[in-house]
Amino acid sequence: MSKLNKVILVILLLVSCLSGCAKKESSKVIIYSNADEEAQTVIKETLDANGFKNKYILQAYGTNELGGKLLGEGKDIEADMITMSSYYIDSAQKENDMFASLLESKVPLSKTQKYQTPLLSIEGSLIINTEELEEAKLPKPTSIKDLAKPIYKDHIAIVDMAGSSTGWLLVQTLIDSYGEKEAEKLLTAIMTNAGPHLESSGSGPLKKVRAGEVAIGFGLRHQAVADKAEGLPIDFVDPAEGNYALTESIAVVKRSEKKTKLAKEMAKCIVEKGREKLLKDYPIPVYKGEVADPSRVSKHTKQYSKPLTIDLLQKHLDLSEKCRIEARD
Repeated sequence: MSKLNKVILVILLLVSCLSGCAKKESSKVIIYSNADEEAQTVIKETLDANGFKNKYILQAYGTNELGGKLLGEGKDIEADMITMSSYYIDSAQKENDMFASLLESKVPLSKTQKYQTPLLSIEGSLIINTEELEEAKLPKPTSIKDLAKPIYKDHIAIVDMAGSSTGWLLVQTLIDSYGEKEAEKLLTAIMTNAGPHLESSGSGPLKKVRAGEVAIGFGLRHQAVADKAEGLPIDFVDPAEGNYALTESIAVVKRSEKKTKLAKEMAKCIVEKGREKLLKDYPIPVYKGEVADPSRVSKHTKQYSKPLTIDLLQKHLDLSEKCRIEARD
């Protein structure tokens, strides 16, 4: 055999091996998720208990990172299933026409497109370290607006919405409640008070409140509820403006008939078998017939007055960045 033929044979064998490996790997449904660790645990437990164990790979991403992949990569994204903030799914579908219609399952409380179905709803609240608040001799805030008061300087932690959608909940609250002009003033003052405690992670403020680095934070309500139930010196305050909420949903990327069918079955399984567990951590009903534990759900859950879109997100990001620069100066 000539040297050239040997080289060609080696190349063909390598290609064959790589193709076989790729085919074997692609037999599993790849799930990209921006959900919290609690929700990812429920997803895994639900799939494993209902015949899908070892049939999927779940990978966690931050909201903005995953959003960038959805909008930038479109159908070329490696994932076969997405759990993601609903507004990103809508924008990715409009931009790339990348999601398949899902199997009929539970009926959502809000009108939902056929290519996505709600996974859970998260809402923000004020989080308090009761010991630190007392030691610092600070009054308990009753609203997001209170965080702009000079008395709270260096005692609060919030999320920069450029890093996490949790931060967008705070910005939505201010704009919807006080108008854009007043919201800009308030957000600048709040960021000034936060100083070095302007976090890039949605869980950042909660971690700093837990550690006693600050007395007050803005974060996800269900996490503070869980900490309080465990006996930690953590409390939560449902702000006077209301608890603004975001919905995270499931979508299936268009693939081969076999792969898409399997992903759709998994999506349906998560909704039908996993929602009961999800309600324990995320107590906002999103489907007809669901009932939340009244001791765990806020009484003032609110939605932003305008439809959430990527354009609106960018507008609020620009405002937030302007406030951050002003607070730094």
